[in-house]
Amino acid sequence: MTAPHTPVMLAEVLSALSPADGEIHLDGTFGAGGYTAAILGAADCRVIALDRDPTAVAAGYELVAASKGRLTLVEERFSNLSAALDALGVAELDGVVLDVGVSSMQIDRAERGFSFRNDGPLDMRMGGEGPSAADLVATLDDKELAAVLRTLGEERRAGAIARAIVAERAEAPIETTGRLAQIAEKVLGSWNDGIHPATRTFQALRLAVNDELGELGRALFAAEKRLKPGGRLVVVSFHSLEDRIVKTFLADRTRTAPGGSRHMPQQAVAAATFEALSRGVVKPGDAEIARNPRARSARLRAARRTSAPARGGDPFAFGVPRLPLHGFSGETS
Repeated sequence: MTAPHTPVMLAEVLSALSPADGEIHLDGTFGAGGYTAAILGAADCRVIALDRDPTAVAAGYELVAASKGRLTLVEERFSNLSAALDALGVAELDGVVLDVGVSSMQIDRAERGFSFRNDGPLDMRMGGEGPSAADLVATLDDKELAAVLRTLGEERRAGAIARAIVAERAEAPIETTGRLAQIAEKVLGSWNDGIHPATRTFQALRLAVNDELGELGRALFAAEKRLKPGGRLVVVSFHSLEDRIVKTFLADRTRTAPGGSRHMPQQAVAAATFEALSRGVVKPGDAEIARNPRARSARLRAARRTSAPARGGDPFAFGVPRLPLHGFSGETS
């Protein structure tokens, strides 16, 4: 069982997930099947794999056949993992792994519109449904666009880029990745420290189009609900916004000491629903980064489920941003 792309931090993921015979694990981001294949190879267990991208699901049927009944592959967002499990009659899980963000397969295909390196349609939709990035830049006003670029792309010159986009679309629709990249480059200048000037703009639009941070927040709550006591949660993220949500969630769910200070009374704390499996964040080693430069920004956090009842809650309380996108009727509203 092999995959065409190298899964990031595979050894660390398997160590934290610790698959065992007879267990059921969920891979929430199947992609090219790298994690799923490794889990199936590590133990005589069952894997339920999800992916919102129908292209990835279609490409995974060979692995399904090779698994001899141990792999179930479902086209679904990982935020809806509870619904997928209900449809399969599965109540609890022994492990959940989430590899957050865009996949190499999506970036490398120009027709998907994720990359400024290869000109293609300005799409960026992981699942192919709903409004595209072209719809986003055609619909939002300059203040809304600036809010997206500043909040999701951490772009310091968000206002200038947003105004340039609005001015350019008045001349002709912005429908290709190449044209959008040129607009960002015109505002910011050429490459700086090896980073293309359009990097943050593309990141922001991709996150907005796919509601990726909202998806992550909802998936964390769903995993908390469906993991059995002793079950493991492993999340690999690739930029600070994602990692901040995971860090904040796990800090809250593993906290056992009451809050408060000498200025404020202590507050009761609900029983911890997770216990950390490592101290802080785990980063890829130098050897892996040398083999796979895309791994350099990866961050892994892992925790083990306790027997305390799941708490649920509001993803916005854990760093998922609210954006006032009144002019856009897509997933980010």
